[in-house]
Amino acid sequence: MIASFHIADVGKLAGLRLLRLRLSRRDVPGLRYGISTVSAPLSERLLPRPDAGRIALIAAWDDGDALERFLATHPLAQALAGGWRTRLQATHIFGSWPPLDGLVGKPSPSDGAEPVAALTIGRLRLSQARRFLQAGAAAERLAVREPSLLRGTGLARPPGLVATFSLWQSIGAMRAYAGGASGVEHRNAVKAHAARPFHHASAFIRFRPYDAEGAWNGENPLADDQPAPVPLA
Repeated sequence: MIASFHIADVGKLAGLRLLRLRLSRRDVPGLRYGISTVSAPLSERLLPRPDAGRIALIAAWDDGDALERFLATHPLAQALAGGWRTRLQATHIFGSWPPLDGLVGKPSPSDGAEPVAALTIGRLRLSQARRFLQAGAAAERLAVREPSLLRGTGLARPPGLVATFSLWQSIGAMRAYAGGASGVEHRNAVKAHAARPFHHASAFIRFRPYDAEGAWNGENPLADDQPAPVPLA
């Protein structure tokens, strides 16, 4: 199984229309999981600012051929074609997100210096929304100051799905941020969630990104240092 992440500026009217599209395994051959979301830039603000004109897709596939068929034929893929996308090989998962069971397979060799991607995803407990926003805002303030953060965005789909997707220069850089090397905000958010969960269900998934193309904020953040494509089932 492989995953993919897609993000594109489509305009607000098109964005609202695309959010109504629901991907189904019955209608999209080879799809394991797919959900379209609205994007909200990582920032130093307490409250996120969702941008209905910037749409992202998180998806998982039986194999690369299934993704290729989707890219060639599906209206959602065509609507997002002007943005950026990458294929992803999952290497670790913490927590549980049942639709993505089986996503982590045999890891491919890595020298530890190549870029990594991270996805956090959860179904928010509305009673914990205030705590979640406060903890998340503090962690985002730290993240946007990190020179090792190549790209990052918040993601949401009403009524309760919240997520983040981020690209880092290396696993060491991501671990340094998460471990509190330059500030304890992210570590404190993790502790707050462990003490009283923000979500009904949640997971953190780490990926090896490969075969990235297109532009995100005007350029391909992995163009100069992306891993070579790997043959994945």
